[in-house]
Amino acid sequence: GPSLVVAPTSVAANWTSEAARFAPSLRVHDFRRNDRERLVAELAPFDVVVTSYGLLLGEEKLLSRPQWNVVILDEAQAIKNAGAKRTAAAFSLNASFRMATTGTPVENNLGELWSLFRFLNPGLLGSAQSFARRFAAPIEKEGDRTARVRLRRLLAPFLLRRTKEAVLEELPAKTEVLLTVDLSEEERALYESVRRRALETIEQDAGEERDRRFRILAELMRLRRACCNPRLVLEETELPSAKLDAFAELVEDLRANRHRALVFSQFTGHLALLRQYLDSEGIPYQYLDGATPPEARRRAVDAFQSGSGDVFLISLRAGGTGLNLTAADYVIHMDPWWNPAVEDQASDRAHRIGQKRPVTIYRVVARDTVEEKILDLHRTKRELAEGLLEGTDAAVRLSTEDLVALFREESA
Repeated sequence: GPSLVVAPTSVAANWTSEAARFAPSLRVHDFRRNDRERLVAELAPFDVVVTSYGLLLGEEKLLSRPQWNVVILDEAQAIKNAGAKRTAAAFSLNASFRMATTGTPVENNLGELWSLFRFLNPGLLGSAQSFARRFAAPIEKEGDRTARVRLRRLLAPFLLRRTKEAVLEELPAKTEVLLTVDLSEEERALYESVRRRALETIEQDAGEERDRRFRILAELMRLRRACCNPRLVLEETELPSAKLDAFAELVEDLRANRHRALVFSQFTGHLALLRQYLDSEGIPYQYLDGATPPEARRRAVDAFQSGSGDVFLISLRAGGTGLNLTAADYVIHMDPWWNPAVEDQASDRAHRIGQKRPVTIYRVVARDTVEEKILDLHRTKRELAEGLLEGTDAAVRLSTEDLVALFREESA
């Protein structure tokens, strides 16, 4: 029968080209480019439809109509939120066999794992409420080793975990460098002003827990922007940016030594400021964010791989997975993400099959700021995933008070 692949827009084109290379007997159809009603009506064995998560949501009724032979969700962390509409669209698909591929099966909490298995093997983990009672709460809140072992045994028959270290022995060395920058006095004063105002606001907030948590995260986003560049919180300011200076110095050194770099940020506004600098210096580059159309993405990737551009500016969430960018041997993360696994996936755009040179990864972090506290949290984030996948003990979720602690001067 026909099969369906659901993948992020940035990855969907890879499925088409790789299928043509490795499985030429399959007829691969780009759902986005076809008469969709006619395509679904005429599906036959050896047909493979490749679509995006966005189109899955928009065409849920049409795509839930066929009995698919195989449905594959690529970068399946896209359905980690069980209450999201696109997750419900994935649940509605009818398939004889289901597979999910992801490098980050647990990004924040164990409820995300429940959502994945609700798609893969409905009923295996029970209802969301019973899963929270039997597993998530005991493991995350109490560190219950027995509950963790029971969950791991339950999942083990359905997990195939292949670490890069185990299967890619021929990869060149990877070096990780933490580049800590000192904010100028003016930047520090602005940062402190944002921090104190945010702390005062959230400590006086007596609203509902869920709403309060969202407001805390919004304040935290503003504080993290202040670490990156003053212009991300005060658009018209003329204050200098320590991170921009560090970026300029890094790029100058890399170009002088004939290296090329991928540069990631979670803030498109931050990328825009880096882009302004590159334009002013006449430095050639490529650019990709969530608003970049699929064809423009492919052209940018192909151009960079062919040698066009010394730097590739990439939005972490839009381009941190599915791309092959081995023409770069340096990776620069301009701001830390909550989950180190997401950063690792982004770094692997360069450190992957086809890379012949050693890869160096820079993490640019503002000293004595919330960014350093986020790095401290990386350890617990790793333990959350490893606790199930490899049997280590810890698995924690940030409480509201943990988030508030990030605003205080003392260590989180």
